Amino acid sequence: MAHIYMLFDFGADEETAQKARHKLEGWKQAFRLDKKLQFKFDRGESATPEAVEERGKSEKPKSKTKAKGREAVSEHNSDVKLLVRLYFSAHEKLSEQRWIERIPSEEPFNGAAPKVIHESETEFSDIAAQFERLG
Repeated sequence: MAHIYMLFDFGADEETAQKARHKLEGWKQAFRLDKKLQFKFDRGESATPEAVEERGKSEKPKSKTKAKGREAVSEHNSDVKLLVRLYFSAHEKLSEQRWIERIPSEEPFNGAAPKVIHESETEFSDIAAQFERLG
């Protein structure tokens, strides 16, 4: 069983990253992909979970309209990257291939510079280590 990683770089667009998260959660539930489809966000060194939470708390009272809230969030966010790990067994090659083609072609993902990293590629070990480190 081989892992395949997909890397999506949303830049500072937290709203689109959250739409992508919502879509992945929906697919996991609808297609029962619990262990086969896993994902984690990498918000860079400066954006720890506590900092993201504090930022969210401090901006909610300030934003009176949706547009102002989005501008405030995007000004303070660092780059948001989404790492998706696909883990299908050998007899599920067709399902694996369909997900590799489907995910990058869907709406919130296609504008985020999708990159598919197979186990045979040189940067695979770096991406796998980064995925595990994000815990």
